[in-house]
Amino acid sequence: MTAYWLLKSEPEAFSWQKLREEGRTPWDGVRNYQAARNLRQMHLGDLAFFYHSVKERQIVGKVKIVQTAYPDPTDTTGRFVAVDVVPVGPMARPVTLAQMRLAPALADLSLLRQSRLSVVPLTAQHWAFINAMSDGSLS
Repeated sequence: MTAYWLLKSEPEAFSWQKLREEGRTPWDGVRNYQAARNLRQMHLGDLAFFYHSVKERQIVGKVKIVQTAYPDPTDTTGRFVAVDVVPVGPMARPVTLAQMRLAPALADLSLLRQSRLSVVPLTAQHWAFINAMSDGSLS
């Protein structure tokens, strides 16, 4: 069964456009233990939203997990892991943090409760609702 996630990146550090240019990339550099635990729980084929943090604060694309957790090559301590992702496609329309905050269906979304967490689990309902926000199918 597919699990769903949200991966945050500062667009100045690593952007959606950069991922699309690279095609496949390690999701590395995560140094928060809870976020690293979330990376370890990912399976092949899981899907994630790509969220531009800091200035933009919006979901801009979707990615697929194509390599499960392995030692993060940027971590000299050996405590943290990375996963590999590939772009699936852009959002029909970006979904902003402000829009998500206004949606009662997303009130329990970890992104809204733990704003600094860079790897966030989503429910299937969150995934479907955010996709519907993007494609305009919510009335």
